[in-house]
Amino acid sequence: MAGAPGKAANGYSSFLVGAWVCWAAFLFWGFARDMTEKLVIIGNGMAPGRMLEHLLETAPERYQVTIFNAEPRVNYDRIMLSPVLSGEKDYEQIIIHGDGWYVRNGITLYKGHKIEAIDRAAKTVTSSEGVTESYDKLVIATGSNPIIIPVPGHDFAGVLTYRDLDDVNAMLLAAQSRAKAVVIGGGLLGLEAAAGLQAQGMDVTVVHLMPTLMERQLDPAAGYLLQKALEERGIKVLTKANTKAILGKGRVEGVELADGTIIPATLVIMAAGIRPNSGLAKEADLTINRGIVVDHAMRTSDPDILALGECAEVGGHVYGLVAPLYEMARVAAAHLAGDEEARFVHIDTPTKLKVTGIDVYSLGDFADGDDREEIVLRDAASGVYKRLILKDDRIIGTVLFGEVGDGAWFNDLKKKSANISEMRDTLIFGPAFQGGGALDPGAAVAALPDDAEICGCNGICKGKITGTIKAKGLTTLDEVRAHTKASASCGTCTGLVEQLMALTLGDAFNRTAVAPMCACTTLGHDDVRRLIVAKSLKTLPAVMQELEWKTSCGCAKCRPALNYYLVSDWPDEYADDSPSR
Repeated sequence: MAGAPGKAANGYSSFLVGAWVCWAAFLFWGFARDMTEKLVIIGNGMAPGRMLEHLLETAPERYQVTIFNAEPRVNYDRIMLSPVLSGEKDYEQIIIHGDGWYVRNGITLYKGHKIEAIDRAAKTVTSSEGVTESYDKLVIATGSNPIIIPVPGHDFAGVLTYRDLDDVNAMLLAAQSRAKAVVIGGGLLGLEAAAGLQAQGMDVTVVHLMPTLMERQLDPAAGYLLQKALEERGIKVLTKANTKAILGKGRVEGVELADGTIIPATLVIMAAGIRPNSGLAKEADLTINRGIVVDHAMRTSDPDILALGECAEVGGHVYGLVAPLYEMARVAAAHLAGDEEARFVHIDTPTKLKVTGIDVYSLGDFADGDDREEIVLRDAASGVYKRLILKDDRIIGTVLFGEVGDGAWFNDLKKKSANISEMRDTLIFGPAFQGGGALDPGAAVAALPDDAEICGCNGICKGKITGTIKAKGLTTLDEVRAHTKASASCGTCTGLVEQLMALTLGDAFNRTAVAPMCACTTLGHDDVRRLIVAKSLKTLPAVMQELEWKTSCGCAKCRPALNYYLVSDWPDEYADDSPSR
């Protein structure tokens, strides 16, 4: 019994020590939180999402992050809206950061909150839902707005734009009518919208003001071939066509052109271009030109406010392609992490059309000029057109149609301003014909240096892909996508990535080792599509029976895909299944 009081005293002392430790930890946590800078982001698109990825890698504890997103959802891959419209993917498949990602990283995300005011003096922002948040650093990433042609009827029901998931959902709903649609604008977005609506069973007409399609990215010869390819798919194309009015009584009934032509329609898609969404920054008295003017560290005229994405203007340029937006994100993250040396540098980005089966590649300056020469290859039977524009024995522009596999090689030569005089006679045929050796189908990718860009969307170079394959023992395309992000966005570089895998792995690379569509089958999408045609399978039950589905009636992943494949392959014999859609 004599030792009991001592034990009690020791226990009490231990309790006091524990209490003081907890209290000190609480005070330290509060102090650390007070010391953490507040970073507020307006917009939750691909550019700010990528910026946060970089920032969390380099300075994970520096900022308390709050995001205000005008859309009522998480971050998703906007360049994959075209496959969602065509039915090749659904929304869940294009999410970049799900709700759990924000929770794990301690990020507060306000969905459906549009910022209505920036108070630079108080350093606060206020949302449409009445939330006011203070900031130490503010990032504006408000994107762009579609251009609405102010013709009579532009505000009718049935007139839509093509910028976000809400637009796509509205277009999918309208497409269920299988009626007629008119797309105003023959640029990238307009043609992708047209192809998607046509895949959904609509009768589509593209109306374009200029003489040829995609005139900013393609020369007239490639524009002609593109129009021909679209028309062979059943899409009508009218060039040199000026829209006079949208007809109807509060709802779209047709489109009238300046020459008097009337095109019946129940749906009109405005895809005539975009402009930076800089209104909020203008109201905050930041410097505005075409977009929000930023320096090469992405800082606006207020050093505590950055801007990036389609709303920003850097070095006199505004951008709509994802590769330069991701470069902006990298630079902004570096600056926020304290790196004052990071600078945005303009680099020409290849343009690619995300329409399955139509291969288009454009890069650089392809205008005519007395100080330039060109090399042209035409293969009318195969629908192939290649044109290289040279100045002082260096590539300054490339236009490819129908066969685009050498695009990355031409891009690398252009980027490095390589003198091509010694291979002038064989240059247009690609690296497979250089050096007098035997024709090698994989020569294009083998000839690329390690710093050559393979995936333009995500800025992934050859060396990173091959190095990751070797270091992690990757053997499938899905594994490479998961670990490097190469080919994980628009997918147009998939062929190059597969060639790199074959080059790196040799016989160990199995191109057919693909991920199954879902848990209902062991088959991948390509095999299912091939077998539907080969076996003449024209109903959902027939597909599931003949291809030995593991479930009785499929799931939410495979049924929409199967429905789309059947509609596409047997449009006159298969009845669209609305529940599957």
